[in-house]
Amino acid sequence: MGNKKQKRGNPQGEQNRRAADQANSKRTISNKDYEKALAKLQIELVKLQEWIKHQGLKVVVVFEGRDAAGKGGAIKRITECLSPRVARVVALPAPTERESTQWYFQRYVQHLPAAGEMVMFDRSWYNRAGVEKVMGFCSEEEHAEFLRSCPEFERMLVRSGIILIKYWFSVCNEEQERRFQKRIHHPTKRWKLSPMDLESRSRWVEYSIAKDEMFAHTDIKQAPWYVVDGDVKKRARLNVISHLLSLISYKDLTPEPIELPPRQEEIGYVRPPLSDQTFVPEVY
Repeated sequence: MGNKKQKRGNPQGEQNRRAADQANSKRTISNKDYEKALAKLQIELVKLQEWIKHQGLKVVVVFEGRDAAGKGGAIKRITECLSPRVARVVALPAPTERESTQWYFQRYVQHLPAAGEMVMFDRSWYNRAGVEKVMGFCSEEEHAEFLRSCPEFERMLVRSGIILIKYWFSVCNEEQERRFQKRIHHPTKRWKLSPMDLESRSRWVEYSIAKDEMFAHTDIKQAPWYVVDGDVKKRARLNVISHLLSLISYKDLTPEPIELPPRQEEIGYVRPPLSDQTFVPEVY
């Protein structure tokens, strides 16, 4: 009888699991649809790049969020087809002993864009509101001062003509756990999982509190936070690129079709033999 009761209870559990699976499947996107949409968006990113260069715009895009929420993947897809002379990524290591004595924002200021550039910060000055606060790398006074001065710092950037865009990548507890496990067992992704990431995992609630306090002080009209649902990586990448393109009005500056000129003829010049050169071994 006990087994029969257990069997009667299972259909409801199965139904709930199926409902959850169906909800997740609605959120997924096929590789074909993803690649097609990404290709179109990357063409638009190239157009935006040319407009930034032509107009001398100064663009800063800040990427923050939970560990393994998909910031790096989104940045990689944005920069994939862009010129590193126009679009560059800044991912600073821990401050040196000298940098730790500077004005807090000083080491970030030197990486801000000049005219015709777009800079993407993979983590930024918001380290003080997140990891430094939670891990005790800064004092309570330093944290409080950051929350007071950061909005003014960003308003100053905007007044100087910089277009400042801030993204927060969010990921649910279960999905972060799944991605951490994948990194642990994947030899090419193991480097992504640092001791600090593991510590942040154990302090999930503390990071949530720090993030909420940060938003309360720095979600300002001149530079609002835009939250990206990162539970489905492919959708998150497409959504953030689409949104980025919508924030900057640009025109298509695609040049006229290019015709290659004829190659110069080799008249009276004898090239040295190939045997004089050292080639890479053809292993494949």
